[in-house]
Amino acid sequence: MDRYFEAISRFQALLDRARGTDIPEPTAFTLATCGDDGRPTARVLLLKQASAEGFVFYTNTLSRKGRQLAENPRAAMCFHWQALVEQVLVEGSVSLVDPEEADAYWASRPRLSQIGGAASRQSEPLTSRAELEARVEALEREYRDRPVPRPTHWTGYRLEPDFIEFWAAREGRLHDRDRYWWEDGAWRHTLVNP
Repeated sequence: MDRYFEAISRFQALLDRARGTDIPEPTAFTLATCGDDGRPTARVLLLKQASAEGFVFYTNTLSRKGRQLAENPRAAMCFHWQALVEQVLVEGSVSLVDPEEADAYWASRPRLSQIGGAASRQSEPLTSRAELEARVEALEREYRDRPVPRPTHWTGYRLEPDFIEFWAAREGRLHDRDRYWWEDGAWRHTLVNP
């Protein structure tokens, strides 16, 4: 089996195991980005799709992370499932999903999440909570009897991996680490010291 598909299959099996536990948000991951200023930032998001094509998440392109990804389209994702004592690190290049894919996901979201996504000027200063609530109320009135359209600045990103590392806890901190990476036109694999 191709090393990349082996890694993706391992990830999907771990995610399925996490979904089978009482972990509140098994698709949660930490996304690390870095813009032109060289200052890295991280935040927790939810994974919406994982396949051989990449790992998909959605956000506002005008947010801090969106601006950083426009400046430097590389990112790292870290999935940590404490209940499984396992984690996965994924690194790679990031690109926007097709508008049709973003539209389909937007349409699947609860209406209040659509209103919130359209109302929020993510990462921008907010003078008061009332300011945000007023924008929400205005959008609820505007779209009372019709679907809420996806704002052009709200879309999905697909991280195409070139590095995937699996970590599993072992007694005495002698953890298992398996690394997969793209090099010289092929996927490679090695074990790594804990």
